[in-house]
Amino acid sequence: MTRIDAPWLTDAASQTVCAMLNDAGHQALFVGGCVRDALLGVPVSDLDISTDALPDTVMAMAKGAGLKVVPTGIDHGTVTVICDDIPFEITTFRRDVKTDGRRAVVAFSTDIAEDARRRDFTMNALYAGADGVVIDPLGGLPDLNAGRVRFIEDADQRIAEDYLRVLRFFRFTAFYGDPVLGIDADGLAACAAGIDGIDTLSAERIGQEMLKLLTAPDPGPAVAAMAACGALLRVLPGAAPDVLPVMIHVEDAQDATPDPIRRLAILGGETDRLRLSKKQAMRLELLQSEMPPATLAYHHGADLGLDRLMIEAASLGQMVDPADIHAVTHAATQTFPLTAADLMPDVQGAALGGALKEAEARWIASGFTLTKDELLA
Repeated sequence: MTRIDAPWLTDAASQTVCAMLNDAGHQALFVGGCVRDALLGVPVSDLDISTDALPDTVMAMAKGAGLKVVPTGIDHGTVTVICDDIPFEITTFRRDVKTDGRRAVVAFSTDIAEDARRRDFTMNALYAGADGVVIDPLGGLPDLNAGRVRFIEDADQRIAEDYLRVLRFFRFTAFYGDPVLGIDADGLAACAAGIDGIDTLSAERIGQEMLKLLTAPDPGPAVAAMAACGALLRVLPGAAPDVLPVMIHVEDAQDATPDPIRRLAILGGETDRLRLSKKQAMRLELLQSEMPPATLAYHHGADLGLDRLMIEAASLGQMVDPADIHAVTHAATQTFPLTAADLMPDVQGAALGGALKEAEARWIASGFTLTKDELLA
């Protein structure tokens, strides 16, 4: 018998919500990521519960227990119950009636195996009750323990149900796959066969999934597999996956936290299919600019300058020079010694701004060494 032992499971809120369902004769089973990650001993963020109780019944029980409840996805069987400020997404067991690659029409079920079969990967079809005992209807536990990312039953069918699963396959492989085993051959073949479906996905969904993939400790092999099967071309045309492993090596040497925008910058390619936020797009543009790292650090902060430094080093197949790091961190602390008042009244009007920019450019080119008097001279 496999059992999870995690603080969130024994927490009073979790036990209260499970008791609310169990005491009324219904099942309350934690499912998916929280069970998977608890078994792996990694932090859990979202708590999802599956039950045989219908959504209206769950809402009535929650209100009766004095808990806040929100019908977040009631048409698909999901309500969110909030206990001690902790949200629990509670979803009725379901089976797919019809799918079109983006959304599904579902029917409620009382069969946990039917509910498990509509999920994507075997390691995500794991359930656990309030006592922590793991229920494994489809044999996902051996796959999780082995680091084997495998679609449930027919990989082609799972992808046809939701084409985002093509991208999820590579993300899960990057995070949970054993590099020694390599990528699952059946899954990769199904992704190659289903890449046309990527074109039906929204840019928001594609962008979110790609950024998640690029936060993995080492997404290099998964991104290379994406390129090999044609999926990378669909989401990031013109990207150069071969340089990503070099970037990972440079980051490791600098003890740098994985950053998806930095890695996106080194991959290159067209990002129209990703729908980045304005902040993300601006940062990406700066990291891909020709602005020297020290100048970038002076204008936008040391972090951006250091990221640009790693990108330049990885592009050349080199490690970062400690002297360059010092130059970047030094630049980020500098303050331009001239103000408009220093040039007036000799220079005024439109010429004043141009003169200040010219002087600042000379100051930056000097390595921030020119003094105020030298700049005025």
